Amino acid sequence: MMTVVSREKSIVMIGLMGAGKSAIGRRLAQRLELPFHDADSEVERAAGCSISEFFALRGESEFRAGERRVIARLLNAPPQVLATGGGAFIDPETRVRVRKKGISVWLKASLDVLVTRVRRRNHRPLLREGDPREILGRLMAERYPIYAEADITVESVDGPHDDVVDSIVSALEALRDNGSRQQADWA
Repeated sequence: MMTVVSREKSIVMIGLMGAGKSAIGRRLAQRLELPFHDADSEVERAAGCSISEFFALRGESEFRAGERRVIARLLNAPPQVLATGGGAFIDPETRVRVRKKGISVWLKASLDVLVTRVRRRNHRPLLREGDPREILGRLMAERYPIYAEADITVESVDGPHDDVVDSIVSALEALRDNGSRQQADWA
């Protein structure tokens, strides 16, 4: 069930940590019969260490530079579904590259959903700096206006990931059919 749009450009998943970019992205790639890549995993492979170790050794600025290079490389590959890190789309250079070579899909999640999801794992360096709810709330205030520039917005709610994938596929088909940005708020 591959859409015409997905044959031409990569589908780039954006959103905060815990929004489901990797989990939903994998399912979307399977549905669209496209390869899946996780930018964080690719950064770890290129750096030879985990993101947490990278942050500790080299800092966030150096991580973002590496992330930018990895995403640029991935976007030069044939169409795929690409899950990016939460801060990737915030980078102006990466945003321009995504607009040229991809279709951005913002997985928009509520603060409660994000907090519940990030508590399941403690590998996120930005959340080690204080209360996760407060940090996520601040990141939402800073990043959501930029994420809103995405081609497609889909609500990421607690529930079956396949429901979110269905919403993304519908939005991709609508984008293909009418060529405009889509707001798919399927709560």
